[in-house]
Amino acid sequence: MEEDIIRVARELSITAILKAGQVAKDYFDKGIDLQEKDIYGDIVTDVDHKAEKIILDEILDVFPEHQIDSEESGNNGKTSDWIWMIDPLDGTNNFAIGLPVFSISITLMYRSEPVLGVVYEPLVNRLYITSKEEGSFCNNEQLQVKKKEEIKKGTIAWIQGHKVQNDENAVRLRQHLDLHFKRMIRLWAPTLQWCMLAKGDIDGIVLYNSEGDDLYSGILMVKEAGGIVIDFEGNPFNGMNEEPYLIACHPEHKEYFLRIVKEGLGLIEEVN
Repeated sequence: MEEDIIRVARELSITAILKAGQVAKDYFDKGIDLQEKDIYGDIVTDVDHKAEKIILDEILDVFPEHQIDSEESGNNGKTSDWIWMIDPLDGTNNFAIGLPVFSISITLMYRSEPVLGVVYEPLVNRLYITSKEEGSFCNNEQLQVKKKEEIKKGTIAWIQGHKVQNDENAVRLRQHLDLHFKRMIRLWAPTLQWCMLAKGDIDGIVLYNSEGDDLYSGILMVKEAGGIVIDFEGNPFNGMNEEPYLIACHPEHKEYFLRIVKEGLGLIEEVN
C-alpha cells in the first residue's frame, strides 16, 4: 500500500514539477509582480502562486485526502499520515533580481518522515529525485556524497532561517566556519545546496534554525546519497523539528564538522 502511494506520488510529482518549472522559466527575467511577505524582507511573486497552483491541482486530483503544507497557501487542514510539503519557488529573492539560482521542491512525508523528494532546477533542466531506500538521482544519474581528502579545503554551504537575522551566535558561527573551510556559500536557495551536497559538488552544510517546506526533500536527498544529517550534538536527525540546528556531510567528516561548530558556538576551546 505505502509503496503504491509513493510510486504514484513520484510520477505525479515529476509531471507537476516540470509544468511548474516551465512557468518559472517562461517568466524569468521578464518583469514580475512581487510583494513583501514579512518584516524580514522575504518576498512572494506571481510566479510562486502560479507554480504552486499547478502542483496543488495535480496532488489534490489524485490524493484529495492528504494533508498539504505549501509555502504560500499554508496548510489545508487535513489530518493524514501523509503530508505534502511544497516550495513552489525556492530562491524567490534570486528569481526577483534576475539571478538564475532557484528551484522547485516537492516532498512527501509519511508519519513525519520524508519518503519522497523531487527538486527541479528549470533553467539548467536538472531533475533531482530521491525515494526512501532507493537512492538519489539527477537526470537518472545516481548521486553520491563525496569524501574530501583535506576537508579544510572544502566548500560548504550555510543555511539560516529568516528570523535568525544577525543573531549573535549565528554571526559568530558563520565567521568561524568561514575561517576553517576554503569557501562558504549562501545561495538563498536551500534545496539547491542540499542537492549540491548529494551530487558531490560541495562538502557539507551547516543549518541554523531553518525549518520549512524546502528542508525535508534535501535531507532525504543527502541521506540517500550516502551522507549523514546530524544535530549540533552529533545525534542522527530524524523526523521533523520546528527549530533544527543541523550538520550534513560525508560520514568520515563528522568529527571535524562537530568540532568546528562547537568551537564557533563557544562550547569548546579552539584547537590550533
